[in-house]
Amino acid sequence: MISTEQLYQIFKKHRSICTDSRRVSKDSIFFALKGDNFDGNAYAENALHLGCAYAVVDDPKVVSSDKFLLVKDALKALQDLAAFHRRTIKIPFVAITGTNGKTTTKELVSSVLAQKFRVIATKGNMNNHIGVPLTILSMNHTTDMGIIEMGASHQGDIAELCAIAQPDYGIITNVGKAHLEGFGSEEIIRTTKGELYDYLKQNNGVVFINGENPTLISMLGHYSGIKYGNTDDSFCTGKLTSKEMYVGIEWQCNDNSGLAISNLIGDYNFENILAAICLGNYFNISPTIIDKTIGSYTPSNNRSQWVRGRRNHLILDFYNANPTSMAIAIDNFMQYQAPKKCLILGDMLELGNCSESEHQQIISMINHVDYEDVFFVGENFLQLKRNNPFLFFENVEMLNKYLAKNPPTGSLILVKGSRGIKLEKCIDYL
Repeated sequence: MISTEQLYQIFKKHRSICTDSRRVSKDSIFFALKGDNFDGNAYAENALHLGCAYAVVDDPKVVSSDKFLLVKDALKALQDLAAFHRRTIKIPFVAITGTNGKTTTKELVSSVLAQKFRVIATKGNMNNHIGVPLTILSMNHTTDMGIIEMGASHQGDIAELCAIAQPDYGIITNVGKAHLEGFGSEEIIRTTKGELYDYLKQNNGVVFINGENPTLISMLGHYSGIKYGNTDDSFCTGKLTSKEMYVGIEWQCNDNSGLAISNLIGDYNFENILAAICLGNYFNISPTIIDKTIGSYTPSNNRSQWVRGRRNHLILDFYNANPTSMAIAIDNFMQYQAPKKCLILGDMLELGNCSESEHQQIISMINHVDYEDVFFVGENFLQLKRNNPFLFFENVEMLNKYLAKNPPTGSLILVKGSRGIKLEKCIDYL
């Protein structure tokens, strides 16, 4: 079997990595990963035929030439290779995790720091045990800094990613209810997210922390962190302002100050923006550049997006959903002034035994609010239809049939739900 050191020597000559034989790049290294319904070993030979230089496999039966590199576990080999590469490149890494806001914070932080450094950050939702290694292996001698988003659905996930990425700096955006099916309890969620703090404490890393979040302050304990928020000991403070529906911040960091008007909606993005401002100042980015960069960042993937349609104005926030983010989004939506307001809410997935109670809490939250229309989409909400005055649909296709016959007009509409509900399919009907 090939060792990590030997594999790294091959990697230095073949820098491209692929894990999908349908998306092969010439002279790359194919890693035969396994999933619930596939075994990459079965596709290794085809990957070589399509142009890969080598195939890393963990099934001795498929090895038929020296182009097959046999390891005990292909996923572990990928992770070990990434960890080895990370030690070799010796650049600062910023790790970002949290229940909500971690992707937006990652995008803002990387945009700001990219004004001074050559930054590589995790793309999209590549924040897991496969995506993080692939992100690290995409870096080379021209990279100045890595921004690593870390996701988790089970205890130990963040510790595993820290062992691979070895971050020097870290942020936990917040801790709330998400992936309860995998975690089992909110206490385990706190423990899991806190694995980032544990790693940074053990390795004398730097923690950036929202000083107004008592849960995070308690988790950090006596370890010193660089605070953002409006506490007396904050390195960076800010005051919420706005332009139309967009979030803006008047901020102060030591002797620096500025006004950043974003393209993000929702007051809950205040702390995400302030975190980026805090890191920008810590790494000596000029105030003018910080403000300009935040102002030019455009959200994508249906995260905190405001869309002016022909018939309605839409707030699209259905990249993902959990009880914490759903409640925050609804509460924020209540603050907006509009002649007519409408809610389209999809199921929150991966909540396990807590699913019924959490969905019921959302329904109860809006029972006393007078909206033009409220639509619930998904089997979890549908089971709670009972005597509620709202409209319930089993799936987005059923919703679309209703909207085709009863199109809303002149409304401000919040669209929020888990990705698995596929609420993007209803946008053309709005």
